[in-house]
Amino acid sequence: MTESQLDESVIASLKDALLRKRGEILATSTGTRPLPASLDINSRQGDLADQATGNNEVHIQLKLKQTDAKILQAIEEALPRMEQGTYGICRDCGDPIAPARLQAIPWTRVCIACKQKQNS
Repeated sequence: MTESQLDESVIASLKDALLRKRGEILATSTGTRPLPASLDINSRQGDLADQATGNNEVHIQLKLKQTDAKILQAIEEALPRMEQGTYGICRDCGDPIAPARLQAIPWTRVCIACKQKQNS
């Protein structure tokens, strides 16, 4: 799907969604929030269940930060593609990405068929 195949209002809407998501990620990640106090406490206090719960919370937070970093990178790659007119083209097969997929995941790089191949 080339930019000419996407309505300008759709492109503008998707760009706004990308910028909004980028802003959300940057707002939550640029704060200097320390890891929960449970990280320190759980390494020295509480029973094994308390320590495991604290470790699990930290692990989940780290995974969320990794996911946010991947999404942020994809957004930063999608914005120039919009300017170049290559946004909406699958990087693997070169076919258009379905508009519904772009609406759901505007930073996506691949069409649904290629994504399914990656996951199998």
